[in-house]
Amino acid sequence: MPESISVSSGLTGAPLGGAFRSLAWLGGALATTAAVAVGAVLAIFFAATLAVIAIMGAATLWLAGLALRARRTVHTKNSSVIEARNVGGHWIAYGWDENGR
Repeated sequence: MPESISVSSGLTGAPLGGAFRSLAWLGGALATTAAVAVGAVLAIFFAATLAVIAIMGAATLWLAGLALRARRTVHTKNSSVIEARNVGGHWIAYGWDENGR
């Protein structure tokens, strides 16, 4: 015949009473419920954080794409205008010998 298992408080070695056992079970259930609620809130917060990071990353890539497209499509209205820079007191012209500008 198997022996009965009793739960003791650990201090005196005496078995716990039925009322205290119910109270301990209720406390454990409340602690578990609180842990699940905190975990759910943290999971929602983490998901929202990832969503915000994804939106900010997409906006950054979109702005970078606009900047690159704008940089490529800049044209002068007058095709006879060439680029020149003042280097050491002398004007240096670029692109004057290129066709199809």
